[in-house]
Amino acid sequence: MYHILGRVVAFLIRRIVRFVTGARSLWVGCESEHKPRIYYANHRSHIDFILLWSSLPRDIRRKTHPIAASDYWDKNFIRRFLIYRVFNGIVIQRNQKQKNPLHQVEKILRRGHSVILFPEGTRNLKEDCDLLPFKSGIYHLAKNQPHVECIPVWISNLNRVMPKGAFLPLPILSIVSFGAPLKSDFEEKQEFLQDAHAQLLALNEREYQ
Repeated sequence: MYHILGRVVAFLIRRIVRFVTGARSLWVGCESEHKPRIYYANHRSHIDFILLWSSLPRDIRRKTHPIAASDYWDKNFIRRFLIYRVFNGIVIQRNQKQKNPLHQVEKILRRGHSVILFPEGTRNLKEDCDLLPFKSGIYHLAKNQPHVECIPVWISNLNRVMPKGAFLPLPILSIVSFGAPLKSDFEEKQEFLQDAHAQLLALNEREYQ
């Protein structure tokens, strides 16, 4: 029963979010192919992963899992239902001393599925900063799963679609731009993180050219 209800709620949420934001998906650096990928994006709003997730074609979306924090999504039944049954997400514990907190994510990638990741680690609420420094999780995933493509995804206007303190999204056009896969021949963590950061920012700059 919960499985069917989750599908129905997912359908309704996708339609509402796409209608309200008028979102357009632009595959500017890669094709919408079904292969294991890490879709990593900027983090401005509570609905950003919903918009990215709903922007994927149906067959890809069903095998793509948002990575979410357990301290938020495991708090009550409604949140657990949404993240597990509706969005098919992967919940991990933050700020916990674990040998490998990304073990579940790596397991999903080895199965040929994809994930949605926000490497900033938290929402960027700074008006004078387009993108916060990246946490190291994306580096470790890419290093341990070299067959997986890392795809930068820039989500525009979400800070205006869902501004701080708002309970409902505002009807403002948003664009979800999918860039080219990152190079896989990296060695140093800082080098990889800087390149990943730069490639994501480049998608934002491309919109204004």
